[in-house]
Amino acid sequence: MTAATSFAKGTLGAKRAPARLTDLAIERIKDMIVAGKLVAGQRLPREQDLAHELGLSRNSLREAVRALTLINVLEARQGDGTYVTSLEPRLLLDAVAFATHLMRDHQLLEVWEVRRLLEPSAAALAAARMTDGQHIELRERLDRLRSASDLGELMRADAEFHRFISRCAGNSVLESMLETLSSQTLRARALRKATDEQHRQAVYDEHLPIYEAIAARDPELARAASAVHVADGESWLRRSMSLSG
Repeated sequence: MTAATSFAKGTLGAKRAPARLTDLAIERIKDMIVAGKLVAGQRLPREQDLAHELGLSRNSLREAVRALTLINVLEARQGDGTYVTSLEPRLLLDAVAFATHLMRDHQLLEVWEVRRLLEPSAAALAAARMTDGQHIELRERLDRLRSASDLGELMRADAEFHRFISRCAGNSVLESMLETLSSQTLRARALRKATDEQHRQAVYDEHLPIYEAIAARDPELARAASAVHVADGESWLRRSMSLSG
């Protein structure tokens, strides 16, 4: 069974086509997109025509379209038919973002481990690709960490600092994956900043080495500075969960 069908099973109505046929319809639509027979922004053929082309019932096709709509591969436009979405990574990873919010605390550690693998790479790419103007923008985001007057403002400044680095890495898939992971780790980061006053005061100092390495256009130093920063947060989370357990 495909991931799309599994995700859809709990949300579709009780009257469904057999799962195997729905899986087959999903696979055939996916194959059409991969082969370029359907492209981003294109309107799907009429339901009757597409069902005939795929050799499946209209009911199976309808279930497949619903499932693919749920994971942002297709988009239903009222009165205008069904279209292939832009297929941008941020859209396709929305279902993953939804799933991360359902994870238990011990799984949060695994999410953080993945972030530790990816975020230093984004910092390294940003160090190699950022323009002088983007260095100025990153510095402005760094300064907001120091001037934040409350926890909410501090969290927004923290998230935007990392988000801007990911954006400037120049890789839309990496940017979307980090955005997905960061949304899940924000809760733990907020708890840390709320309960550890010493850490709150040190937030600026923790981010400064990342900025300096990127501004110096030193990818490996940026990678190392980012790795230290993320690993420090992960170590705090492990200690915190160990004590609470």
